Amino acid sequence: MDANKVDLFLMTNAKFFEPHQLGFIRERLLAMDDSKWIVLQAVQFNDPTLLLVLSIFAGGLGVDRFIIGDTGLGVAKLLTCGGLGIWTIIDWFLIMGLTRQKNMEKFQMMLNY
Repeated sequence: MDANKVDLFLMTNAKFFEPHQLGFIRERLLAMDDSKWIVLQAVQFNDPTLLLVLSIFAGGLGVDRFIIGDTGLGVAKLLTCGGLGIWTIIDWFLIMGLTRQKNMEKFQMMLNY
């Protein structure tokens, strides 16, 4: 893929990934075929900051877990009222990293498509 397209992708989407993952992403994008560019543009990544805000305000209902795709944990969190609040508070510290991890999984699935 063209280096300009890779730079454009990284500039617009770097906040969705861990900083140590950006080198790997850059290498994979440079080796990727240009025909996958449209597919790459269609992938929607979750914003870790937005998920943190959702976790703070609606974390007891499991909304944050539903959005990142952890449906089972979302249901468990909903039924236990966020683990009586304890699970909700723990997720305030974990949700941004989990969101970036799920975004990386989406990126890798797109590469294998």
